[in-house]
Amino acid sequence: MMNKKHIYQLVFTFIFSIITTWTLAQNATIKGLVKSKNSLIEDASIKVGKYGTTTNAKGEYTLTINPGRYTVTASYIGYEPVSKLITLLAGETTILDFNLDIVSSLEEVVVLGSRSTPRTQLETTVPIDVLDIKKLAGIGAQVNLNQILNFVAPSFTSNTQSLGDGTDHVDPASLRGLGPDQVLVLVNGKRRYNSALVNVNGTLGRGSVGTDLNAIPVSSIERIEILRDGASAQYGSDAIAGVINIILKKSVNKFSATVTSGAYNTNSNGQKFVDGQNFQAAINFGLPVGSKGGFINFSGSFDYRKPTNRGGETNATLYRRFPGGVDKTDSFLLATNTTRRDYSLLVGQAEYRSGQFAFNSKIPINENAEFYTFGGIGYRKGKAPGFYRLPNESRNVLDIYPTGFLPYIGSDVYDRSFVTGIRGKVEEWNVDFSNTFGQNQFDFSVENSLNASLGKASPTRFNAGGPKFTQNTTNIDFSKGVNWLAGANLAFGGEFRYENYQIKAGDQNSYANYGLARSVGVDGTGNPILIPDFSGTVNTLFGPDGSPRPGGAQVFPGFRPENAVSANRTAASVYADAELSFSKSFLVDAAIRFENYSDFGSTTNGKIAARYKVNKTFTIRGSASTGFRAPSLQQRYYANTATVFNSGVASEVGTFTNDSRPAKLLGIPSLSPEISKSISLGFTSSIGKLKVTVDGYFTNIKDRVIYTGQFTGSNATTASAVDKEIYQLLSLANATSAAFFANALDTDTKGLDVIISYKSSLGKGNFSADLAANFNKTEQVGPIHTSTKLVGKESTYFSNSSRVYLENVVPNTKANLTLNYNINKFNIFLRNNYFGKVTEASNTIANQQRYAAKIVTDLSIGYKLSKLINLSVGSNNLLDIYPEKIGIAGNNNSGQFIYSRSAQQFGFNGRYIFGRIDISL
Repeated sequence: MMNKKHIYQLVFTFIFSIITTWTLAQNATIKGLVKSKNSLIEDASIKVGKYGTTTNAKGEYTLTINPGRYTVTASYIGYEPVSKLITLLAGETTILDFNLDIVSSLEEVVVLGSRSTPRTQLETTVPIDVLDIKKLAGIGAQVNLNQILNFVAPSFTSNTQSLGDGTDHVDPASLRGLGPDQVLVLVNGKRRYNSALVNVNGTLGRGSVGTDLNAIPVSSIERIEILRDGASAQYGSDAIAGVINIILKKSVNKFSATVTSGAYNTNSNGQKFVDGQNFQAAINFGLPVGSKGGFINFSGSFDYRKPTNRGGETNATLYRRFPGGVDKTDSFLLATNTTRRDYSLLVGQAEYRSGQFAFNSKIPINENAEFYTFGGIGYRKGKAPGFYRLPNESRNVLDIYPTGFLPYIGSDVYDRSFVTGIRGKVEEWNVDFSNTFGQNQFDFSVENSLNASLGKASPTRFNAGGPKFTQNTTNIDFSKGVNWLAGANLAFGGEFRYENYQIKAGDQNSYANYGLARSVGVDGTGNPILIPDFSGTVNTLFGPDGSPRPGGAQVFPGFRPENAVSANRTAASVYADAELSFSKSFLVDAAIRFENYSDFGSTTNGKIAARYKVNKTFTIRGSASTGFRAPSLQQRYYANTATVFNSGVASEVGTFTNDSRPAKLLGIPSLSPEISKSISLGFTSSIGKLKVTVDGYFTNIKDRVIYTGQFTGSNATTASAVDKEIYQLLSLANATSAAFFANALDTDTKGLDVIISYKSSLGKGNFSADLAANFNKTEQVGPIHTSTKLVGKESTYFSNSSRVYLENVVPNTKANLTLNYNINKFNIFLRNNYFGKVTEASNTIANQQRYAAKIVTDLSIGYKLSKLINLSVGSNNLLDIYPEKIGIAGNNNSGQFIYSRSAQQFGFNGRYIFGRIDISL
């Protein structure tokens, strides 16, 4: 017998069923397949007015919407979009299939670089690349974004660093030969925050602050657009070299998972290595929200990378001190049961683990407005080796490390981002209002180390503190099309950005020198009376080699309380741009932007670009613009004393802000913006299935911010008052010299980009061939901007090695030829990458060895086991190519460097073999 509760449940279920049935009956359903000539297309986009969805692994789609007459468009990267007009009736299901034809990659539609309607790459006024990341990640050996771009886009360069402190965990990148901080990164068109890390060691981008692309899970990315042209007038600071726009996935009703694993299997310098094992598990899942095209898409990844070592054995004299004298090399090794390898560097990629999560969502509010949000969190834990501390050095304590030690720099890197906004139509205007929050935090630790001034009481692990950068950006944008001439688009808007940079001090034992003391007078015999004080100037402890023991954690002394900072600034900007078609052939873009920064003032920049279609197969395009890059808060407020290695030489270096007392004594002014002027000219051509783009460019940058060399003071009686003051200040800071950030350099960069693309059906499959190349040269123009007190010290301002880091440490020529063939269930991918010559970054010009160009071959084969499972195996650097070996003894650090760690072409780890399984449900 039913009680009242059961009766209420039945009544509710009955009413709910009636309402649901009636609601569904008022809607219409459209479904079908999207395919090409030889296969079904997964993740194809279906647009029906304001509604939208994507196809599943079987190429199927289903969408329930209001009845009416609609234009339905199916599209996918690499295929020609197809639109069909249909009428949907209430309560009925309409079957609508699409067949898409393959097109050249240069005919794909882009939205970057203009606030007008999207255009193909052959029709844009400036060069733009479109990269299908899902496809690239599915066929190549690379699993993180920097490495994917490094091997697919010749204008982009990034390599894994070695012995670069925190830079080992954040790969600096370059676009068109310019610096890591001269390219702007957007996600879904919104400004991405920079890394908190300043690259202060000997690597590409020394002194710069870039954006950590590897913090974005590859599984969350649909495609990437790379604008290869100055765009500060459109997007603001940092866009001197161009803009990278990362578009997140929108797919729904499907789950995909990818597991990739691989390792280096290589022969280097007569040794066999199987190391650097890499594992990545990634997922993506999307759900529809409502029935009007809303969605929420989730992505996540877990990565684990083991270290590699391609270093040689040290040929330095090894010894230890004991009461009766010293043991030198042979007797020392015999007495300690060790080999030279035990005292040698680990030269290769650093170890890390990382976990990342990202989401992307859009929810329609009504027919004219939608709410959107996206963001993510990430964590990366890295462990990078430093230089070996030999047993007899003052930096060692024999009671802790009888045979010396190899210290490690640990990093805990946290990323957080959250974007929310509303966009829609207000009368005739498209309006987009958004807020973007982003934060990057580095917490440094030091492992397997010591603070020598604590003697045998020293711990071996230290919390060294670290930086944190926070950015919040609010935007409002307006745009609309107008019927002027052959068509026009107007846009304007504003932006307000808040930035905060912090440095958190480490634990006291990570930076203090406990062997220091200060004098408080003299005793009866005239000897000084000393009391312990780690801010004192008298050293009372000495190491096994008889020299004073240094303080602080070896390899990375922690940030001091006096280095701790929390600095803010704001930037407000307004912009306007217009796109005007004078005819179907002639298109002109113009933009102007005004920005005001609370810390240095205002700047105004402009741009004009044009495209002219000579005929159906040939188009000319060009642009001219001014731009700027605001000096980062990191460059303004970073200060620390650290062990820095330049050209293999170690020293304790104090980095002071350029408004500090040492900077003022030396006459170094406050930082100001970098100012640029850029021009480009090129053409595009479409001859049947062959597509070509060629673009030349020239960029002049004035007042580039550099990280200076080490200015060293002196306490000699003949030294100047300034040198004596510097010496005293550096001694208080436990440093031997001082470095600063300064606007000191003007440069010219010129280059040429060439892309040739061909796609066609071949037999029962699809074939594509893409040849892409970048040629660039950057060089200093005019004198170095020294302060009046430092005239004659230009080589310290901007050293020979710094010049190489700027001009030749990465290839000035890069090219790749990519061949891809899909047939039945197989996919064959072959790519040859050309990496041009590079130069050793040595302060001694005679040691600036020029390393030969190399060609690296990638090969992979994919097999579709079923509609749901795809298997891939392959190799990066199939032929096990290595860079040219170091041939100058002054560059090999006592035989420990076989390959240059500063001059980077493609790394020096050798052949990498991988396997991958992709599952789509």
